Amino acid sequence: MPIYSSDSDDVPESPKRFFGTHEKPLHAILGGGTAAGILLWGDKKLSAAILIGSTIIWSLFEVGEYNFVTLLCHISIIAMLVLFLWSTGAGLIDRNPPNPRAITIPESTVHWLFAEINKMLLKFYHVSSGKDLKTFFLAITFLWILSGIGNYFSSLNLLYIGFLGLMSLPALYERYGNEVDYIASKGNRDMKKLYKTIDTKFLNKIPRGPVKEKKRF
Repeated sequence: MPIYSSDSDDVPESPKRFFGTHEKPLHAILGGGTAAGILLWGDKKLSAAILIGSTIIWSLFEVGEYNFVTLLCHISIIAMLVLFLWSTGAGLIDRNPPNPRAITIPESTVHWLFAEINKMLLKFYHVSSGKDLKTFFLAITFLWILSGIGNYFSSLNLLYIGFLGLMSLPALYERYGNEVDYIASKGNRDMKKLYKTIDTKFLNKIPRGPVKEKKRF
């Protein structure tokens, strides 16, 4: 029967952080840059605009039952009408015509997007190569669970739920990280105590047959 030290259960453990035991800003852990600032609501107007825009798109597809091609065509028609009225009416109302650069995507944004994609691919390769077996099996388990959840949700709903989590959980953790770490550490200690109790009262009382020694040749 295993012997457990009861004194160790009463000693409060320092709460372990979800993103590692070392003290490091969450912004740096998320990779820094524009993406981390959006997830942590550094620019509230930009983060809110992205969240509202994503919610409108999700509502059009799921609630309005829009088809992607139909929605894309309607958005293009509206944009063309607005640009047409703006360009032809600029001289009448003594205003400047629209600037073409205002509707183009900066090259820096494209470079940043491809850099983030390359980081994700390199991370995927690093995990898949088996250099860190713990992370490898955790990733396989997470993907398997996610594939099971995907059977009960449409792809768009699943993406939207994941997007809401990305836009809310990091910011909430940054604000209430100490409370979350304390509750998680307390729950971990309670689970260990429960397992020790079950092991002492039930598992160790299960009769086991004699262990036979292996013959050596």
